[in-house]
Amino acid sequence: MKHVITGDESWIFEYDPKTKQLSSEWHTSISPHQKKARMSKSKIKSMLICFFDSQGIVHTEFVPQGQTFNKQYYRDVLERLRKRVHHVRPEIADTWMLLHNAPCHTAISVNEFVTKKGILVVPQPPYSPDLSPCDFFRFPKLNFYLKGRHFGTADNIQKVVTEQLRALTHEDFQHCYREREQRLRRSVASQGNYFEGDNVDL
Repeated sequence: MKHVITGDESWIFEYDPKTKQLSSEWHTSISPHQKKARMSKSKIKSMLICFFDSQGIVHTEFVPQGQTFNKQYYRDVLERLRKRVHHVRPEIADTWMLLHNAPCHTAISVNEFVTKKGILVVPQPPYSPDLSPCDFFRFPKLNFYLKGRHFGTADNIQKVVTEQLRALTHEDFQHCYREREQRLRRSVASQGNYFEGDNVDL
């Protein structure tokens, strides 16, 4: 696991309203309930790309405004990631493995690129966010802080997101990868079938 680097991309909005669960308040049986206006996501947004391993953040970048995120652009991202790994993780520069699974991540040209560069790709079942560290750890943790806040501009979005990513600790990432190992064991124990929570005997 210590050689696995995982990554994904996600839109970060200038304003993303809280879910009902996040905005819930405690009331007594006689206290009045606060009325809440229905809010929608802001049109101002910035796409974050982030890669990390069990030690911490390896590479982050924001897609320039107006740039289409496609297989060509993703190949360029992977080249920047590859160079970054050599700089910040020299001990695994020749042995690291990539965990990703979005459609543009698995395009033929992308697969040809990682093969040419000698990057091993960790197989990931499709439609399995419960096994993806980006889906069960990084984005939920980041979104919990961002939801319900206004940031004004795309530059402010990027500044705040960068600060929040830097605030994640080494132990946060260690816990994330231990959690993935446990989820993989549960998936194997359930023979790949869907299960709720921890209701699988190991």
